[in-house]
Amino acid sequence: MKFNKHVLPNGLRVMTIPMPSFESATVLVMVQAGSRYETRKNSGIAHFFEHMAFKGTDRFPTAMDIASLIDGIGGEFNAFTGKEYTGYYIKSQTTHVPLMLDVLSDMLGHSKLDSKEIDKERGVILEEMNMYEDTPMRNIGDVYERLLYGDTPLGWDTIGHKDVILSIKREDFQEYMGSLYSADNMTVVVAGGVSDKEALSQVKKYFGNMKRFKTKKPLPAKENQKTPQLHIKTKKTEQIHIALGVRTTDVNSKDRMPLSLLAAILGGGMSSRLFNEVREKRGLAYYVRSHSDHYTDVGSFVSTAGIDPKRVLDAVDVMMDQYRLVAGGHMHIADSELRKAKEFSKGHLVLELEDSRSVAVYYAHQELLEDKTDNPDEVIDQIEAVTSEEIEAVGKKYFTNKGLNFALIGNFDPSSSSGQGSRQKLEKLLKL
Repeated sequence: MKFNKHVLPNGLRVMTIPMPSFESATVLVMVQAGSRYETRKNSGIAHFFEHMAFKGTDRFPTAMDIASLIDGIGGEFNAFTGKEYTGYYIKSQTTHVPLMLDVLSDMLGHSKLDSKEIDKERGVILEEMNMYEDTPMRNIGDVYERLLYGDTPLGWDTIGHKDVILSIKREDFQEYMGSLYSADNMTVVVAGGVSDKEALSQVKKYFGNMKRFKTKKPLPAKENQKTPQLHIKTKKTEQIHIALGVRTTDVNSKDRMPLSLLAAILGGGMSSRLFNEVREKRGLAYYVRSHSDHYTDVGSFVSTAGIDPKRVLDAVDVMMDQYRLVAGGHMHIADSELRKAKEFSKGHLVLELEDSRSVAVYYAHQELLEDKTDNPDEVIDQIEAVTSEEIEAVGKKYFTNKGLNFALIGNFDPSSSSGQGSRQKLEKLLKL
């Protein structure tokens, strides 16, 4: 699989990934405009606009018009918002690529932003917010990042603040779009059964006149942690969800791949160290997994788990034992374990890229946020090149007390002095 890259006169980056055996194609527009670019005044507007983009344009006046058009070609469409990007895509038969580009360009360039639709969508977003609050397995990631980055745009939930959602007006959307949705701040990706020449021609037709202007930049992340940090969100639940992690590095760091393989070894599957120690040997949790996350200037390695409320301290103790092995450089990674981690990582990459939508996201993310765009075979080569010594080295480098963080959601009384509850008891365990 190979990509082609072009830059239009207005600065728009165009990426095509021909996949000749495919009868379908995905058109994705990704903008470097996520919740990290927000202020307290408009927190949540990136995600809110993602919703509004589908609510009608001058040419397709209503949400039903857009939905009927895409349904009428047997297509699927959706959008997603992160802290550093927002993406909009349509997937359908290759013959409909011109239509997909037409609709997406109209949505992003001529959204009606009707006040009545804005008011209706507030309720939808507030219910989405409630859904996340009622899903601690998903919400634990937000709580953990709030602990890491504090009361800053990077630490806020992508969905925003309730009071802001209730107050956003049409003019706020226009101001937001005018600060970030510049042609040179986005990339259009066409992946699937379409040629580079054909795709480029159509992108020029529908996006070639998009305006270019100076865009807003996000505030840099500030990290000055000195000691382990702990945050408990008390909530009535049947299961306690935790996130245990350390601060690491940015998306372009040379340490990224060794950290990724460390995540595979510690919590990458049902034979990983944490899964075996926490679930299989002791039955302390239903799920336990690790992953390495990276933004453009900071990152984190985190392990999450859903735990029996009566055995929280036991589970944290076991997880910390594994973290201490990493911190001390005592993992003693066998050749067979390293091979398994590499095959696990390569296999997941290959499986992920079997779908044209995933391929489009894979390339768009690299183009917008990373210094270099690699084809999958190049990433596989990078995985193969990592040594056990490099994995041990990044573990010792980042698994330190000054970067250690622990977040918890659940029916846990931090003031308790007995049983499995007690903030003080947890704090005693959080030492590397």
